[in-house]
Amino acid sequence: MNQNQLITQMLDFNRTTFENTFNTLTMLQEQVERVANGCLEQATWLPKAGKTVIDEWTNACKKGRESFKSSMDEGFKKVEAFFADFPKGQ
Repeated sequence: MNQNQLITQMLDFNRTTFENTFNTLTMLQEQVERVANGCLEQATWLPKAGKTVIDEWTNACKKGRESFKSSMDEGFKKVEAFFADFPKGQ
């Protein structure tokens, strides 16, 4: 097995591991959001401004999550491009 093949397999493994972990955490975050929204709908004591703050916080978490995902995807692309330039025999 040459080095390029080994590196490619390592990158594929790391990308797959990241994707699976990220998707699991995304599902967890969405489930928690659904439960929290259900609780907020029943919380008559919480003022509208409080609900608005919680909604903004949830949206900020989503944007941060998507920004992190796109950064990681871009990083994987750069690493793959870097190693794609190496000669095949090394």
